Amino acid sequence: MDERKKGIIVVLFAALKRQKKKEPLIISKEDVRDNVVSYNDEGGGEEDTQAFDIGALRHPEVMEDSKLRRDILPSESLYPPPPLRRTTVPSRENADVRDFINQRVQDNDSNPTAPPYDSLATYAYEGNGSVAESLSSLGSVSSEGEHDYNYLSEWGPRFRKLADMYGGEDSDRDS
Repeated sequence: MDERKKGIIVVLFAALKRQKKKEPLIISKEDVRDNVVSYNDEGGGEEDTQAFDIGALRHPEVMEDSKLRRDILPSESLYPPPPLRRTTVPSRENADVRDFINQRVQDNDSNPTAPPYDSLATYAYEGNGSVAESLSSLGSVSSEGEHDYNYLSEWGPRFRKLADMYGGEDSDRDS
């Protein structure tokens, strides 16, 4: 039995020696696991405050131009800046809100750079010079024997059933 145990141990040892270690996918001096954050935890909150730099998110231009829109703006060369008007803020003595709102609407209507950026949408009319012409004739066409569908039988066996459906009725009437 001792010889048998020794043989098993030698075979196991040889099998373990043959197995190779798998190389890691990332070979680096710095282990990337220190930056991995589990985001599936509910209620993580603001615990991860060390992994980003808020200074990279700040732009000095944004701080200065905080009132200007950063998205789509019309070209300033096309539109001169609108004259600034002094708007009156309704107070307790002057409770006429209608004048205040009308003044704001007039200011925004006269400012071409104010959103929304609308464009004129033009639509073509049906008929009268349209490429499609009038579609009203489609409803007035009757399906009583005005069309000759005999050409469908010339299209081959794939269209035989269709030819029988449309062209077959005329041959039954003639006989």
